[in-house]
Amino acid sequence: MDIVRRNNVSVVGNPEGPTVVLAHGFGCDQNMWRLTVPALVRDYRAVLFDYVGSGHADPSAFTEDRYASLTGYATDVVEVCAALDLRDAVFVGHSVSAMVGVLAAGLAPERIGALVMVAPSPRYIDDEGYRGGFSAEDIDELLASLESNYLGWSAAMAPVIMGNANRPELGEELTNSFCATDPDMARVFARTTFLSDSRDDLKGVRVPTLVLECAEDVIAPREVGAFVHRTVPGSTLVTLEATGHCPQLSAPEATNAAITAFLAGLR
Repeated sequence: MDIVRRNNVSVVGNPEGPTVVLAHGFGCDQNMWRLTVPALVRDYRAVLFDYVGSGHADPSAFTEDRYASLTGYATDVVEVCAALDLRDAVFVGHSVSAMVGVLAAGLAPERIGALVMVAPSPRYIDDEGYRGGFSAEDIDELLASLESNYLGWSAAMAPVIMGNANRPELGEELTNSFCATDPDMARVFARTTFLSDSRDDLKGVRVPTLVLECAEDVIAPREVGAFVHRTVPGSTLVTLEATGHCPQLSAPEATNAAITAFLAGLR
């Protein structure tokens, strides 16, 4: 299968510049990066794509077996990088994609030379000595609600995830993004996301890493950002003056400034 078509890959920006791969989170697509791309295109080549089951990726490529684990999504990333013959790309992953990037870097270290984790969480469920932000019962209820009425869940949860009640257009955009996703595929991605535990994988990261957390984020509270920073060797933690789980939309200037400063430090 043509990987570029499968994942709706687009490449923009400076063809001579270093490559930055932008990866969206659950229920979203590459359009989530539209306010970040303009900050990159002069100096960098930006690669955008949709995961299978999201956006305009080829839905016929979806299998529950493959996408019931984050490794399936990481394999997609590696295959996209290989199809474009990328070397030492900077992988910018939002939300669950931050952990997908960690796995992809482990699978193909020659392809990914640095990581930017935007609002990451290696585990959403609280554990002994670890606060992920949700109890196991919370996640069970979230998944049960999503599976019984995906459109209703999307309308209720998207504004909470976006977290900017004074800017309802942002919550509406995320709702529309969620609702545009095939419910059956979204259910698989949701279970894969919210039941994942990538804490041990963080210890194996061996590339320069920027951790971007938001000052207020109900999905990935600051204890999670601190844990990721503490666990990833040599990582840099930046706390954005941003509310919600999607700072690339709610606080694009601060998000872009942090990303481009990190990129400049790699050159």
